[in-house]
Amino acid sequence: MSTKDFIEKDYYKVLGVPKDATEAEIKKAYRKLAREFHPDANKGNAKAEERFKEISEANDVLGDPKKRKEYDEARALFGNGGFRPGPGGAGGGSFNFDLGDLFGGNAQGGSQQGAGGFGGGLGDVFGGLFNRGGAGTTRTQPRRGQDIDTEVSLSFTEAIEGATVPLRMSSQSPCKACAGTGDKNGTPRVCPTCVGTGQVARGSGGGFSLTDPCPDCKGRGLIAEHPCMECKGSGRAKSSRTMQVRIPAGVSDGQRIRLRGKGAPGERGGPAGDLYVTVHVDAHPVFGRKEDNLTVTVPVTFTEAALGGEVRVPTLGGPPVTLKLPPGTPNGRTMRARGKGAVRKDGTRGDLLVTVEVSVPKDLSGKARDALEAYREATAGENPRAELFQAAKGA
Repeated sequence: MSTKDFIEKDYYKVLGVPKDATEAEIKKAYRKLAREFHPDANKGNAKAEERFKEISEANDVLGDPKKRKEYDEARALFGNGGFRPGPGGAGGGSFNFDLGDLFGGNAQGGSQQGAGGFGGGLGDVFGGLFNRGGAGTTRTQPRRGQDIDTEVSLSFTEAIEGATVPLRMSSQSPCKACAGTGDKNGTPRVCPTCVGTGQVARGSGGGFSLTDPCPDCKGRGLIAEHPCMECKGSGRAKSSRTMQVRIPAGVSDGQRIRLRGKGAPGERGGPAGDLYVTVHVDAHPVFGRKEDNLTVTVPVTFTEAALGGEVRVPTLGGPPVTLKLPPGTPNGRTMRARGKGAVRKDGTRGDLLVTVEVSVPKDLSGKARDALEAYREATAGENPRAELFQAAKGA
């Protein structure tokens, strides 16, 4: 992503949330949109795939408190859509403003602290977000590897208990034939166009300029005199690998997990990127989930609900528990079996929420029918709907 794109993109608009949205609201909006536009649900739909990428990109920034703070400060500094100096500047003359100075933290007359306490200027802001390095960093220095996005599907039980899953990933890594130099002799030269920075200034009108990747060296800062036959001088080659990844217990559907240093390898001794895994959880035929709690609906007989009794309730992956029904338990009442839910971040468990559902038999034996007829006669004077009609009249 170019700096210009970053400044102009409104991630809050992408997720459809206000600028003061809470972390929970951002998370909820991302999950909803991710399900709607996920490639698996929109096979062959290029627009949905592009929309999914935008949503993931927005969540990557707004879902991280540190990145979100940097993004908000950068947007505030540039007026939520780019820095646009007025005609003639403060003194009425031309106003030559090079964003490259700000991004490098070396603007003339500027403080090293910068607006908003950025330290090294906007270079630190964008470097923190996109790992492009701060002031003084050039493309000929060790470069961090790319981040990788992938997805994994888990069963309901695996999501609750945690699981180790194999992930096959493809990424760009340093070419083994030329050791990542791009030159078959291992002796590339510094690009004369960008002088090894990997970037060139581009005028955009209004008296200031933006930077783009150098067209001659493709942003590497190096040019191969004798291009490697394997990577065609790029220094990068596509590689595939299978990695055993541990998914922590208690993950939820749509959650995005960051695994540091598990992405693409870096260049020239640079650190590896990160791996981002989006988790999809299959539904369970018996249990549901509500945050850190599991849910289950248990049928009971009319006599158990009316007279009270003990009922055995299944748990996920463990022995059943016995719950005591008090006499007169109404249909739909929810009881709690503590410590039988999903695993929390601190290692403790949520609860199992048990909802009672009174089962009405379809077929009755003669003896059972006679008993119910006797019960109906014994309660003939009772009308459970009396209060309902009284409330309707008074409304």
